[in-house]
Amino acid sequence: MTKPKKHVFVCAQQRPPGHPRGSCAAKGCNEILQTFWGELQKRNAYEHIGVTYSGCLGPCDSGPNVLVYPEGVMYAGVTKDDVIEIFDKHLEGDEVVTRLQTPAAVW
Repeated sequence: MTKPKKHVFVCAQQRPPGHPRGSCAAKGCNEILQTFWGELQKRNAYEHIGVTYSGCLGPCDSGPNVLVYPEGVMYAGVTKDDVIEIFDKHLEGDEVVTRLQTPAAVW
């Protein structure tokens, strides 16, 4: 396996129901993760892009959260429908999807 040019981390933090911070798991992160993996496979992008689930990325109230490195760009409130846009624009086109970008005051 070669070192990916970009690496996507999808928060999969799970907390008990009613937890005051909430969790990305309760907001559908698994579906987002599966969609990223599906796009990775469909595009055969294994040598350029890595996709990994992670623990808590921080701003739980604005999740599901996705973090892209090496740029260190965090996306908030991501849905499975946003994954293709993130792939097309950011992962393959090097353009941040500003409408999903976590505000600078948060990240």
